[in-house]
Amino acid sequence: MEIYKLTEVSFKYPTGKEALKNINISFKKGEFVTVCGKSGCGKTTLLRLLKPCIAPFGELSGEILFGRKNIGAVDDKTAASAIGFVMQNPDNQIVTDKVWHEMSFGLESFGVKTPQIRSRVAEMASFFGIEDWFYNKTTDLSGGQKQILNLASVMVMMPEVLILDEPTSRLDPIAASEFLQILKKINTELGVTVIIAEHRLEEVFAISDKVLVMDGGTVIAEGTPREVGRILKENKSDMSEALPAPVRVFESTEKEGICPLTIREARQWLIDIKDEIIEPEAIENIEKSQLPVIRIEEVFFRYEKNDRDIIKNLNLTVYDGEILAIVGGNGAGKTTALSLISGINAPKRGEIYIKDKKISQIPDLYHGILGVLPQEPQSLFSKKTVFEDLMDMTDEKLPKEERIDAVYEIARLCCIGEIINSHPYDLSGGEQQRAALAMVLLKKPQILILDEPTKGADAHFKRIFKSILKDLKRGGATVIMVSHDLDFCAEAADRCALFYDGAVTSVGDARKFFLHNYFYTTSARRMSRGIIENAVLTEDIIRAVGGKQEEVTSVESYDYKINKKVLKTPEKKTPAKIANGIIFAVCFIFTYLIKLTDFIEFYAKNYILGGAAIVFLGLAIKNFFPQKELGRKTTIKRGNGLKKRTVIASFLILLLIPFTIFFGIYYLGDRKYYFISLLIILETILPFFMIFENRRVEAREIVIVSVLCAIGVAGRAAFFMIPEFKPLLAVITISGVCMGAETGFLVGAMTGFVSNFFFGQGPWTPWQMFALGIIGFVSGIVFETGILRKTRYSLSVFGFLSALLVYGGIMNPASVLMVTQNPTREMIYSAFLVGLPVDFIHAMSTAFFLWFLGEPMIEKLERVKQKYGILENSE
Repeated sequence: MEIYKLTEVSFKYPTGKEALKNINISFKKGEFVTVCGKSGCGKTTLLRLLKPCIAPFGELSGEILFGRKNIGAVDDKTAASAIGFVMQNPDNQIVTDKVWHEMSFGLESFGVKTPQIRSRVAEMASFFGIEDWFYNKTTDLSGGQKQILNLASVMVMMPEVLILDEPTSRLDPIAASEFLQILKKINTELGVTVIIAEHRLEEVFAISDKVLVMDGGTVIAEGTPREVGRILKENKSDMSEALPAPVRVFESTEKEGICPLTIREARQWLIDIKDEIIEPEAIENIEKSQLPVIRIEEVFFRYEKNDRDIIKNLNLTVYDGEILAIVGGNGAGKTTALSLISGINAPKRGEIYIKDKKISQIPDLYHGILGVLPQEPQSLFSKKTVFEDLMDMTDEKLPKEERIDAVYEIARLCCIGEIINSHPYDLSGGEQQRAALAMVLLKKPQILILDEPTKGADAHFKRIFKSILKDLKRGGATVIMVSHDLDFCAEAADRCALFYDGAVTSVGDARKFFLHNYFYTTSARRMSRGIIENAVLTEDIIRAVGGKQEEVTSVESYDYKINKKVLKTPEKKTPAKIANGIIFAVCFIFTYLIKLTDFIEFYAKNYILGGAAIVFLGLAIKNFFPQKELGRKTTIKRGNGLKKRTVIASFLILLLIPFTIFFGIYYLGDRKYYFISLLIILETILPFFMIFENRRVEAREIVIVSVLCAIGVAGRAAFFMIPEFKPLLAVITISGVCMGAETGFLVGAMTGFVSNFFFGQGPWTPWQMFALGIIGFVSGIVFETGILRKTRYSLSVFGFLSALLVYGGIMNPASVLMVTQNPTREMIYSAFLVGLPVDFIHAMSTAFFLWFLGEPMIEKLERVKQKYGILENSE
């Protein structure tokens, strides 16, 4: 029986990227399915679409069935319990501080009774063998233990299907092997369907019932492991490089028989053809420089005073121009050692020398000397696009054209040409790794320190990366890398060092290092030990058995379609804009001259004319110097006019709320302002929830609105010492611009109500809620319908006028209505004129904050809105 069936499934992200194209596949109950392919081929998108609550936002076509029900119709409880998902980074999934609490968290959220929780948690703890660290803190666990904990926490929910997105990418070879054996045990003993995306196929390939190979958003091969191996070879696909060593060796010989999948089967096959094997030549010593670049002498380190030592009597020498690979288990201290070499941490005892200088005595360590690729590449990204991050790493003294050329050259080299305009956080793990590597290489350091550089990388890029490392070596660079990819280390490194318990236990030439190791060695060595004496790499075995070497695309001739149109083209000056600019400039000069003379005298002359002059000046600048439009481009279609719900919301807001305030003033004696405020909140929420007339509201949508309200309240409170100089209206305006008119009104009204808990509640509260809400509502309408464009000038001018005319126009007359039930026209005029100086300051502060806060806040809000579909899929 099929547990999943996908028919003509295509998916496009809001940015326009087509991630999946006409996918037609099915998964049977109880199957173990492996999904593989190059980074960015659509694996993660496909897996996330199989679990509704984490499905990406975008345009989905086709049909996905879970059982016999459309995946969109599966209720949240079923989706959470029946579909388990384990993420790539174990730290992203752990939410509590203790192991036992993490395992019980899901059941507690479901309201399961305590005795049942204890029973199921104890059962899973025994099944996964985690009794010894059941009461430990989650922060004290190794990477392998964290991933096993995530798996156990999911299995406690007793899912029907288990989906895993590259779960072994951060694990050492032994921990990865143990994790995969646990998965197989779950599949065979519990009958749970397993769907796993992986780059490391050495072990998972053999235990799979079915393998899917993806490329460019489509499935290019599907079948049993042996069938897929044959298909990739026949089609000469780049993905044949990723196949396990036994499959690659067998397919290279074109011999008849059954293709071996495991090391045991491959060894038996080699024994059967032993008479045909040509023994490779003995491994020769590699000539290396005797000039030490880095010396680590008797170094000890611990993070806290009372903690145990992480680094214990570490001694290591790195020579000029060599590539040194450091391998070892999770938690052995490899990353900590790199942090000491890179100067991030300082040794508690011992010394580290770089070119015979103590590291503490080198002032500009990162100016041409060191380049560091951290374990978490996201820590390097700080801009809105990969291109901007790369430009930030180039030498600012160079001409701009040279800098751009350098960026595109490194983009071509690191295979990131097609994603150079993307936001770094929108990339897959492998793409982020390549982008971060490009950033480090642009600095052209003498010494490169790389922590897990092949993490999340596909086999095709590993070959390219190996070529990059060789080029760096020829250019005189020294490379130190920590990696769990033993096959890559054997191919690319000159020397390898084994880390254990905070120190180096063995070091030697890479090929000899792996030749003599038993567990920490390559797949090819485990396959050929005792049969082909000097074989370390898969290529060694292929040559020994007379196989045909794989034909792979040359790195130099690989065509990356790079789009150099990165920056937005600024709006051009047109004759009409120049003419408008001249007119507004003349108006500014004329208004300012009247302000300075006594030709006309009236109340608050300086404030009124000063405000008008600023408006004219702003409009003149806007026309003379056109601005780029703020926000992000999207493929989501929008209507040109107002939506039906917005028209209904206008009725509620413009008629019902003023009537409520009027009723409160004249029939409740203005004493029940709390009651009036709560009525207004209710009337405010109604238009907002009309957005969700066709679907359920999601928690993340409520959270984003709550955060905007909190920012508004905090902004008003932070500037309490400066009367009327506050970012409150700026935040409300931005809320309406980004999230829509109804949301803008809700943020405005709620911010006014909550902030008055700090500034004092009173009869003015309902008026303030209405005034602030109206500004948020109007901003949403004028920017959504295109009456105003989202530029700094438009935002600032709108903010200035809304504070002066809308907020002041409501609150000044309200001050009269709150003290008398028989207001006159003269009272209203007087209140407005008296409040004009304060309103002017308020308007200026709003324009000021919109000018400086508008662009970053709109960029971030629209990115979140676009990525997660917040308040979008109801449009």
